[in-house]
Amino acid sequence: MTTRNNRGPAERPARVSTKTLQDGVKRTVLPSGLRIVTEAIPTTRSASLGVWVGIGSRDETPGMSGASHFLEHLLFKGTHKRTALQISAEIEAVGGETNAFTTKEYTCYYARVLDADLALAVDVMCDAVADSIIAPADVETERGVILEEIAMHEDEPGDEVHDVFTEAIFGNHPLGRLISGTEESITPMSRNQINSFYKRRYTPPNIVIAAAGNLDHATVVRLVRKALAGTALDTGSADPAGPRTGSKRVPTQRPHTVVRNRDTEQAHVVLGGVGIGRRDERRFALGVLNNILGGGMSSRLFQEIREKRGLAYSVYSYASQYADAGLFGVYAGCAPGKIEEVLDLTRAELERVSAKGVDAEEIARGKGMVKGAFVLGLEDTGSRMSRLAKSELLYGDLMSVDELLGRVDAVTADEVNAIAADLLAQPMSLAVVGPFDESAFPSR
Repeated sequence: MTTRNNRGPAERPARVSTKTLQDGVKRTVLPSGLRIVTEAIPTTRSASLGVWVGIGSRDETPGMSGASHFLEHLLFKGTHKRTALQISAEIEAVGGETNAFTTKEYTCYYARVLDADLALAVDVMCDAVADSIIAPADVETERGVILEEIAMHEDEPGDEVHDVFTEAIFGNHPLGRLISGTEESITPMSRNQINSFYKRRYTPPNIVIAAAGNLDHATVVRLVRKALAGTALDTGSADPAGPRTGSKRVPTQRPHTVVRNRDTEQAHVVLGGVGIGRRDERRFALGVLNNILGGGMSSRLFQEIREKRGLAYSVYSYASQYADAGLFGVYAGCAPGKIEEVLDLTRAELERVSAKGVDAEEIARGKGMVKGAFVLGLEDTGSRMSRLAKSELLYGDLMSVDELLGRVDAVTADEVNAIAADLLAQPMSLAVVGPFDESAFPSR
């Protein structure tokens, strides 16, 4: 992606540096390398704040698999200033909400409050992320919670099949491992290991604090600096970390079939292969193609498999994109006895689109779906906050709404058909969760 807003490689900031990126959007870099990005939306009466850390499960060694997610749980368990109860009670007392999530490439801790309570949200969230105690007793408590979460996930075959598929594509690479870790990695993980991971990875250059709503940028910066004063994130001069790029091509597995035998009433399948990374310029064409294939009720797969034949309740396609890799898959959930027909129809449709392409009407509809989903997804302060943080953390650049819509509009039929021929004609892997064994799905 090209760099915008004249933000080339910055010199090490000797002092606070603030720039206006777009109308209502400002970015400040603190001397420590921590970044603060805000969007002022005066017409709202709420504000959303997120502390985003550019560390996720792909940054873990096999023995520390699940450490990022484990840490996400622990940072709400208490600081030198607040107990776990106080962290949640202070926000809930003003009608706000807090939560967090971990992905393969970043972790987010966020709060949504009334605009008048943004100062409280800044203080609580910065305190939790910057000054967690990680008490041994809390480690043991959350270990049990996470093991139950892992077990619960295994009882959800519709979720498990996506993890099986991801592992089939990436194998033992960190992108192929579970974000939650496994029972084998979580059980022996010690408090010292988690605390060391916390101290080494949660550093100012890796952190973006984003806020959107009825706010003033300078006030947010002042509140953040006050909240972080004297903590481990109040450090000396450093450069902000650049977007993750990946140093070499991510290795992938040869196409194959993986079956997890489960005594389920419904079979769950994902058929797909290697996709593209998030900085690939073809991502706009892929977004259009994805909607044409399986992005909604008018999509080819939904019409063919559900509407015309009633073979599955849920069928859709999707693309997952990382800094240096990606995958593309089609999911379906159906009765075990119908799985062969569903797979045959899916393969036939993918082959048809790969060979013959799609028509102008489908492309127009696919573009409309991409644009509509993006714009409608920006209707609340939480999504606006997430957009700011992801742009800064993952791209180092904030594309305007009009520019993004223009990029989608500029997608041509040749571009859509080219990426269809590239991705859909490749040999594909198959992940299955249901009452089957490997012999039920011979290699193709």
